[in-house]
Amino acid sequence: MLNEERIILMTRLASYEAGEGKKNETIGKYFRSDYIGVQVVKSVIGASIAFVLMFGLYLLYDLETLMTEIYKMDLFAFAKNILLLYAGMVGGFAVLTYAVYAYRYNRARKSLRNYYNNLRRLHSLYEKNNNY
Repeated sequence: MLNEERIILMTRLASYEAGEGKKNETIGKYFRSDYIGVQVVKSVIGASIAFVLMFGLYLLYDLETLMTEIYKMDLFAFAKNILLLYAGMVGGFAVLTYAVYAYRYNRARKSLRNYYNNLRRLHSLYEKNNNY
């Protein structure tokens, strides 16, 4: 005899495994600090590359002015300003990345917890039917 509750639960579990479950399973394999740390490092590397590209484009765009003003400008102040912009950009990306991936990690863990609870519930339904 078919148990309608088991069929609904198995369908829900299979749907989760096929879709969102794959992504959440890979996230769930990490410790929280490891997962967030890897994502922050990737973000810092990406932000550094983006900053270098943007700074290079700025130099190419304003090369004529830079070449005429280079002897008059304070190079240490210019370098300090560039480093402050770099630190601000990378720091902003790091904080934003930390917040986003902490949220994603917590959401994935909660989803996996619900999934495992449903698996236990399905197991208990099978056990209940086998005892009769």
